[in-house]
Amino acid sequence: MKTLCSFATLLKKNKPLIMGILNTTPDSFSDGGKFTTLDSSSAHALQMINEGADLIDIGGQSTRPGAVEISAEEEICRILPVIKCLRKKAPGKILSVDTTKAEVAETVLKEGVSVINDVSGGQGEDLLEVVSKYNAGLIIMHKKGSPETMQLDPSYNDVVGEIKAYLTHMCDLACSAGVSRDKLVVDPGIGFGKLLTHNIAILNALNEFSEIGYAVMIGTSRKRSLQEICGIQSPAEMEGATCATTALGVQSGAKIFRVHDVKANRQAADVAWAVLNNKFVKPE
Repeated sequence: MKTLCSFATLLKKNKPLIMGILNTTPDSFSDGGKFTTLDSSSAHALQMINEGADLIDIGGQSTRPGAVEISAEEEICRILPVIKCLRKKAPGKILSVDTTKAEVAETVLKEGVSVINDVSGGQGEDLLEVVSKYNAGLIIMHKKGSPETMQLDPSYNDVVGEIKAYLTHMCDLACSAGVSRDKLVVDPGIGFGKLLTHNIAILNALNEFSEIGYAVMIGTSRKRSLQEICGIQSPAEMEGATCATTALGVQSGAKIFRVHDVKANRQAADVAWAVLNNKFVKPE
Protein backbone atom coordinates (compact mmCIF):
# COMPACT_ATOMS: atom_id res chain seq x y z
CA MET A 1 0.00 0.00 0.00
CA LYS A 2 1.31 3.43 -0.97
CA THR A 3 2.27 5.55 2.05
CA LEU A 4 0.47 8.86 2.47
CA CYS A 5 3.01 11.70 2.46
CA SER A 6 2.41 14.65 4.74
CA PHE A 7 0.97 17.93 3.56
CA ALA A 8 4.14 19.67 4.75
CA THR A 9 6.23 17.37 2.55
CA LEU A 10 3.98 18.07 -0.43
CA LEU A 11 4.37 21.82 0.07
CA LYS A 12 8.17 21.48 0.00
CA LYS A 13 8.15 20.09 -3.53
CA ASN A 14 9.58 22.47 -6.11
CA LYS A 15 6.84 22.15 -8.69
CA PRO A 16 3.42 23.81 -8.54
CA LEU A 17 0.63 21.75 -7.02
CA ILE A 18 -2.74 21.10 -8.62
CA MET A 19 -5.75 20.68 -6.33
CA GLY A 20 -8.69 18.98 -8.03
CA ILE A 21 -12.14 20.24 -7.04
CA LEU A 22 -14.74 17.63 -6.09
CA ASN A 23 -18.11 19.18 -5.31
CA THR A 24 -20.64 16.73 -3.91
CA THR A 25 -23.20 19.54 -3.74
CA PRO A 26 -26.37 19.88 -5.81
CA ASP A 27 -25.96 23.66 -6.15
CA SER A 28 -22.32 24.59 -6.86
CA PHE A 29 -21.99 27.32 -9.50
CA SER A 30 -20.20 25.25 -12.14
CA ASP A 31 -20.79 21.55 -11.57
CA GLY A 32 -23.55 21.32 -8.97
CA GLY A 33 -25.41 18.02 -9.12
CA LYS A 34 -22.86 16.22 -11.32
CA PHE A 35 -21.12 14.33 -8.51
CA THR A 36 -23.73 13.75 -5.82
CA THR A 37 -23.59 9.94 -5.91
CA LEU A 38 -20.73 7.86 -4.54
CA ASP A 39 -20.05 6.28 -7.92
CA SER A 40 -19.91 9.57 -9.81
CA SER A 41 -17.92 11.45 -7.17
CA SER A 42 -15.32 8.73 -6.60
CA ALA A 43 -14.91 8.13 -10.34
CA HIS A 44 -14.36 11.84 -10.94
CA ALA A 45 -11.81 12.05 -8.12
CA LEU A 46 -9.86 9.10 -9.50
CA GLN A 47 -9.96 10.66 -12.97
CA MET A 48 -8.49 13.90 -11.59
CA ILE A 49 -5.77 11.94 -9.82
CA ASN A 50 -4.90 10.16 -13.08
CA GLU A 51 -4.78 13.54 -14.82
CA GLY A 52 -2.18 14.85 -12.39
CA ALA A 53 -3.94 16.23 -9.31
CA ASP A 54 -1.61 16.38 -6.31
CA LEU A 55 -4.51 16.51 -3.89
CA ILE A 56 -8.31 16.43 -4.02
CA ASP A 57 -10.48 19.04 -2.30
CA ILE A 58 -13.89 17.62 -1.36
CA GLY A 59 -16.78 19.95 -0.59
CA GLY A 60 -20.29 19.30 0.64
CA GLN A 61 -21.34 22.92 1.23
CA SER A 62 -21.64 25.24 -1.73
CA THR A 63 -19.86 28.57 -1.24
CA ARG A 64 -21.10 30.22 -4.45
CA PRO A 65 -22.64 33.69 -4.15
CA GLY A 66 -26.15 33.31 -2.73
CA ALA A 67 -25.59 29.81 -1.33
CA VAL A 68 -27.55 28.87 1.78
CA GLU A 69 -25.69 27.17 4.63
CA ILE A 70 -26.56 23.56 5.40
CA SER A 71 -26.18 21.67 8.68
CA ALA A 72 -22.98 19.90 9.68
CA GLU A 73 -24.87 16.61 9.60
CA GLU A 74 -25.94 17.07 5.99
CA GLU A 75 -22.48 18.20 4.96
CA ILE A 76 -20.94 15.09 6.53
CA CYS A 77 -23.47 12.82 4.83
CA ARG A 78 -22.50 14.27 1.47
CA ILE A 79 -18.72 13.90 1.79
CA LEU A 80 -17.95 11.05 4.19
CA PRO A 81 -18.75 8.14 1.83
CA VAL A 82 -16.45 9.46 -0.89
CA ILE A 83 -13.67 10.11 1.64
CA LYS A 84 -13.85 6.52 2.85
CA CYS A 85 -13.90 5.26 -0.73
CA LEU A 86 -10.86 7.32 -1.79
CA ARG A 87 -8.87 6.33 1.28
CA LYS A 88 -9.20 2.75 -0.01
CA LYS A 89 -8.87 3.34 -3.75
CA ALA A 90 -6.21 6.07 -3.61
CA PRO A 91 -4.42 5.54 -0.29
CA GLY A 92 -1.37 7.57 -1.31
CA LYS A 93 -3.28 10.71 -2.21
CA ILE A 94 -3.70 13.66 0.13
CA LEU A 95 -7.32 14.67 0.66
CA SER A 96 -8.58 18.10 1.64
CA VAL A 97 -12.06 19.05 2.79
CA ASP A 98 -13.63 22.41 2.04
CA THR A 99 -15.50 23.29 5.23
CA THR A 100 -15.89 26.00 7.85
CA LYS A 101 -17.38 23.79 10.56
CA ALA A 102 -15.38 22.24 13.41
CA GLU A 103 -17.74 19.27 13.66
CA VAL A 104 -17.23 18.44 9.98
CA ALA A 105 -13.47 18.95 10.28
CA GLU A 106 -13.19 16.62 13.27
CA THR A 107 -15.19 13.90 11.52
CA VAL A 108 -13.14 13.95 8.32
CA LEU A 109 -9.77 14.31 10.01
CA LYS A 110 -10.53 11.12 11.94
CA GLU A 111 -11.02 9.43 8.55
CA GLY A 112 -7.55 10.35 7.30
CA VAL A 113 -8.16 13.70 5.59
CA SER A 114 -4.95 15.77 5.76
CA VAL A 115 -6.08 19.34 5.07
CA ILE A 116 -8.96 21.64 5.94
CA ASN A 117 -9.68 24.29 3.30
CA ASP A 118 -11.46 27.00 5.26
CA VAL A 119 -13.17 29.74 3.25
CA SER A 120 -14.13 31.51 6.48
CA GLY A 121 -10.45 32.22 7.07
CA GLY A 122 -10.17 30.47 10.42
CA GLN A 123 -13.19 32.19 11.95
CA GLY A 124 -15.28 29.07 12.47
CA GLU A 125 -15.86 28.31 16.13
CA ASP A 126 -13.26 25.82 17.44
CA LEU A 127 -12.00 25.07 13.94
CA LEU A 128 -8.40 26.10 14.60
CA GLU A 129 -8.31 23.96 17.73
CA VAL A 130 -9.59 20.92 15.81
CA VAL A 131 -6.99 21.37 13.06
CA SER A 132 -4.28 21.68 15.71
CA LYS A 133 -5.54 18.60 17.56
CA TYR A 134 -5.07 16.42 14.47
CA ASN A 135 -1.86 18.18 13.33
CA ALA A 136 -3.57 18.83 10.01
CA GLY A 137 -2.90 21.31 7.24
CA LEU A 138 -4.99 24.46 7.00
CA ILE A 139 -5.77 26.75 4.07
CA ILE A 140 -6.89 30.16 5.29
CA MET A 141 -8.87 32.14 2.73
CA HIS A 142 -9.98 35.76 2.75
CA LYS A 143 -13.70 36.28 2.30
CA LYS A 144 -15.65 39.49 2.76
CA GLY A 145 -19.18 38.80 3.99
CA SER A 146 -21.19 35.59 3.78
CA PRO A 147 -22.03 33.68 0.59
CA GLU A 148 -25.51 35.21 0.77
CA THR A 149 -24.18 38.79 0.81
CA MET A 150 -20.54 38.84 -0.30
CA GLN A 151 -21.13 40.08 -3.84
CA LEU A 152 -23.48 42.91 -2.86
CA ASP A 153 -21.20 45.83 -3.77
CA PRO A 154 -18.03 44.90 -1.82
CA SER A 155 -15.59 47.78 -1.37
CA TYR A 156 -11.96 48.23 -0.25
CA ASN A 157 -9.64 51.17 0.25
CA ASP A 158 -6.60 48.97 -0.50
CA VAL A 159 -7.72 45.51 -1.56
CA VAL A 160 -4.26 43.90 -1.56
CA GLY A 161 -3.09 45.54 1.66
CA GLU A 162 -6.31 44.75 3.52
CA ILE A 163 -6.28 41.10 2.46
CA LYS A 164 -2.59 40.71 3.36
CA ALA A 165 -3.23 42.20 6.80
CA TYR A 166 -6.20 39.89 7.37
CA LEU A 167 -4.36 36.75 6.29
CA THR A 168 -1.32 37.66 8.37
CA HIS A 169 -3.51 38.15 11.45
CA MET A 170 -5.42 34.90 10.96
CA CYS A 171 -2.22 32.92 10.40
CA ASP A 172 -0.86 34.33 13.65
CA LEU A 173 -4.04 33.19 15.40
CA ALA A 174 -3.78 29.75 13.83
CA CYS A 175 -0.18 29.37 14.98
CA SER A 176 -1.17 30.50 18.47
CA ALA A 177 -3.84 27.77 18.44
CA GLY A 178 -1.16 25.19 17.62
CA VAL A 179 -1.52 24.82 13.86
CA SER A 180 1.86 23.93 12.34
CA ARG A 181 3.46 26.78 10.41
CA ASP A 182 4.74 24.39 7.75
CA LYS A 183 1.17 23.23 7.06
CA LEU A 184 -0.40 26.67 6.64
CA VAL A 185 -1.45 28.05 3.25
CA VAL A 186 -3.01 31.43 2.43
CA ASP A 187 -5.60 32.12 -0.26
CA PRO A 188 -6.57 35.71 -1.18
CA GLY A 189 -10.06 34.51 -2.09
CA ILE A 190 -10.65 35.40 -5.73
CA GLY A 191 -14.38 36.08 -6.20
CA PHE A 192 -15.27 35.95 -2.51
CA GLY A 193 -16.51 39.44 -1.77
CA LYS A 194 -14.60 40.97 -4.70
CA LEU A 195 -15.53 42.68 -7.93
CA LEU A 196 -13.64 42.20 -11.19
CA THR A 197 -11.37 45.16 -10.48
CA HIS A 198 -10.47 43.67 -7.08
CA ASN A 199 -9.73 40.25 -8.57
CA ILE A 200 -7.45 41.72 -11.22
CA ALA A 201 -5.60 43.74 -8.58
CA ILE A 202 -5.06 40.56 -6.55
CA LEU A 203 -3.76 38.63 -9.55
CA ASN A 204 -1.43 41.50 -10.39
CA ALA A 205 -0.03 41.40 -6.84
CA LEU A 206 0.12 37.65 -6.22
CA ASN A 207 3.83 37.79 -5.46
CA GLU A 208 3.08 40.10 -2.52
CA PHE A 209 1.05 37.41 -0.76
CA SER A 210 4.12 35.18 -0.58
CA GLU A 211 5.64 37.89 1.62
CA ILE A 212 3.30 36.77 4.42
CA GLY A 213 5.57 33.75 4.80
CA TYR A 214 3.33 30.87 3.72
CA ALA A 215 2.53 29.00 0.53
CA VAL A 216 -0.10 30.74 -1.60
CA MET A 217 -3.13 29.07 -3.18
CA ILE A 218 -5.39 30.64 -5.80
CA GLY A 219 -8.81 29.54 -6.95
CA THR A 220 -9.85 31.21 -10.19
CA SER A 221 -11.33 28.15 -11.84
CA ARG A 222 -14.33 28.96 -14.04
CA LYS A 223 -15.15 32.02 -11.94
CA ARG A 224 -17.38 34.91 -12.93
CA SER A 225 -14.50 37.37 -13.23
CA LEU A 226 -13.06 35.24 -16.06
CA GLN A 227 -16.49 35.09 -17.70
CA GLU A 228 -16.68 38.88 -17.53
CA ILE A 229 -13.27 39.31 -19.13
CA CYS A 230 -14.02 36.82 -21.90
CA GLY A 231 -17.64 37.82 -22.45
CA ILE A 232 -18.84 34.24 -22.01
CA GLN A 233 -21.71 33.16 -19.77
CA SER A 234 -20.92 29.46 -19.36
CA PRO A 235 -18.50 28.55 -16.52
CA ALA A 236 -17.65 25.27 -18.25
CA GLU A 237 -16.12 27.21 -21.16
CA MET A 238 -13.54 28.87 -18.92
CA GLU A 239 -10.85 26.18 -19.15
CA GLY A 240 -8.49 28.27 -21.27
CA ALA A 241 -9.05 31.36 -19.15
CA THR A 242 -8.33 29.41 -15.99
CA CYS A 243 -5.12 28.01 -17.50
CA ALA A 244 -3.99 31.56 -18.23
CA THR A 245 -4.30 32.49 -14.56
CA THR A 246 -2.52 29.28 -13.57
CA ALA A 247 0.45 30.11 -15.77
CA LEU A 248 0.53 33.70 -14.48
CA GLY A 249 0.22 32.39 -10.92
CA VAL A 250 3.22 30.11 -11.31
CA GLN A 251 5.25 33.07 -12.56
CA SER A 252 4.11 35.08 -9.51
CA GLY A 253 5.11 32.41 -7.00
CA ALA A 254 1.76 30.80 -6.16
CA LYS A 255 2.09 27.18 -5.01
CA ILE A 256 -1.37 25.56 -5.22
CA PHE A 257 -3.96 25.93 -7.97
CA ARG A 258 -7.49 24.82 -7.11
CA VAL A 259 -9.14 23.84 -10.40
CA HIS A 260 -11.97 21.89 -12.01
CA ASP A 261 -10.07 21.00 -15.20
CA VAL A 262 -7.04 19.17 -13.87
CA LYS A 263 -5.37 17.90 -17.05
CA ALA A 264 -5.21 21.29 -18.80
CA ASN A 265 -4.11 23.17 -15.71
CA ARG A 266 -1.48 20.52 -14.88
CA GLN A 267 -0.01 21.17 -18.32
CA ALA A 268 -0.21 24.96 -17.93
CA ALA A 269 1.49 24.84 -14.53
CA ASP A 270 4.24 22.46 -15.64
CA VAL A 271 5.08 24.43 -18.78
CA ALA A 272 5.09 27.76 -16.90
CA TRP A 273 7.31 26.27 -14.18
CA ALA A 274 9.71 24.72 -16.69
CA VAL A 275 10.10 27.98 -18.61
CA LEU A 276 10.46 30.03 -15.43
CA ASN A 277 13.12 27.69 -14.04
CA ASN A 278 14.70 26.66 -17.35
CA LYS A 279 14.09 23.03 -16.40
CA PHE A 280 12.22 20.05 -17.72
CA VAL A 281 9.48 18.80 -15.39
CA LYS A 282 9.46 15.03 -15.29
CA PRO A 283 5.98 13.59 -14.60
CA GLU A 284 5.81 11.74 -11.27
